[in-house]
Amino acid sequence: MKSLKGKLAAVTGAGSGIGRAVAVDLARRGCRVAASDIQADAVAETVRLIKSANGDAKAYSFDVADREAFYKHSAAVKKDFKAPANLVINNAGVGLAASVQEMKWEDFEWLMGINFWGVCYGTQAFLPQLIESRDGHVVNVSSMYGMISGPLTSAYNAAKFGVRGYTEALRIEMKAARLPVEVSCVHPGGIRTNIAKTSRLATASANADRAKFEKWFARMTLTTPEKAAQIIISGILGNRPRILVGPDAHVIDVVQRTVGIRYQWLAQTLLNPLMAGMKS
Repeated sequence: MKSLKGKLAAVTGAGSGIGRAVAVDLARRGCRVAASDIQADAVAETVRLIKSANGDAKAYSFDVADREAFYKHSAAVKKDFKAPANLVINNAGVGLAASVQEMKWEDFEWLMGINFWGVCYGTQAFLPQLIESRDGHVVNVSSMYGMISGPLTSAYNAAKFGVRGYTEALRIEMKAARLPVEVSCVHPGGIRTNIAKTSRLATASANADRAKFEKWFARMTLTTPEKAAQIIISGILGNRPRILVGPDAHVIDVVQRTVGIRYQWLAQTLLNPLMAGMKS
């Protein structure tokens, strides 16, 4: 995909953060945008921003963890824009800070439904359209936690490692079958989004100290959503299979490649203060 002008892009989680920034930037570059989010008011605001700059966009609201709803959304996008989608960006995601011992199954399943299954549903619901367009691209958002693990992130790691494996397998299949669909996996580092505010925390003490958790998260976020959007879109135009977003993601990538499994000792040493703070 060398140009975005006139292309049709479906972006999930477009009500805020990376999703909103990507949707707005794509529209600025001439893309038609099907923006979606579970928060109807938030995604309506994204579309208002796009239209105020003379962009072409439509808002949709549904739960990405609902497979049937995702397939209905895919059909609605094709009908509303009278064309197959060229680009799907499966960005919607949530957070969960919980140790394996303390984690509740309902929280684990909630996160996996959005962060993993939502990506799979979005990919497979839109894939026939991307092939039909003859110039398609799947962009699935993993994380730097799809390259390494850390304490209190087992569920998040499971989803993001899963997204990475699923997406890399899809790219191999598309290439082997010589189908006109590029595939990229995005690994953001800390991005200044609302995910800390919407994250679920494991224990009563952790929830009581949510402000402390959000303050820690704010210190760890090095990249704005707007900068993240620029990097992601540059990666799309460059057909890059792996898109690293932020200096921290690049550092993690180098560390993982250099020291291999020994990164776990480093993660334990550096992140022990976080784990202690969450349990205090």
